[in-house]
Amino acid sequence: MSRANMDKNPDEVAAMFDGVAKRYDLVNDLLSLGQTKAWRRATTKIIDPKPGMKILDLAAGTGSSSEPLARAGAAVIPADFSDGMLEAGRKARPHLPFTKADALNLPFADNEFDVATISFGLRNTADISKALAEMWRVVKPGGRIVVTEFSTPTFAPFRILYLRYLMRALPAIARRTSSNPAAYIYLAESIRAWPNQAALAADIGAAGWIDISWKNLTGGVVAVHIGRKP
Repeated sequence: MSRANMDKNPDEVAAMFDGVAKRYDLVNDLLSLGQTKAWRRATTKIIDPKPGMKILDLAAGTGSSSEPLARAGAAVIPADFSDGMLEAGRKARPHLPFTKADALNLPFADNEFDVATISFGLRNTADISKALAEMWRVVKPGGRIVVTEFSTPTFAPFRILYLRYLMRALPAIARRTSSNPAAYIYLAESIRAWPNQAALAADIGAAGWIDISWKNLTGGVVAVHIGRKP
């Protein structure tokens, strides 16, 4: 089965996610030790969806992040560039308007959304700066970006244990549960190589967003970054 390399070739990344789409949510729950749902709830609370809001949910996968936004009355577009993920999402949540979209070249108009959010997907783009700039383009002035991504645990002893889990336990669990365990080796490597909270905040600011802050979840295993378009 396929896995992407750290150069994050878009075709390879899409093929990798096509291969894990059917069991993606289940395996993620196992590998996160049940924390995935809590992280999504925290992200939804930060987004604070309301009727009348238009939200772009990038790298939406099967729509598990989009569903609570729609339930709150927001008009949400779940977008992904993996055909396998889109197919799984349409089967699981046929009421949501799944849309194929490349984060580096979004098929949406300027100033169209109140919020652009991406959960555990920015890390998989071939050009983070371009993805952040595209999200800036499609958000209205005064609108927000919300990025949920794996990050750097803030407590040093826990950080050491976490990195050991990533490189040893995570691939072992994936071999027993996933149809494409090699994809989860990529996952571990990409998390280790990802910038810490302050460095990602700087990248977001360089794309034109202002008032940037972040909230650590599970001791910094995940961080939710928030910014505003001036």
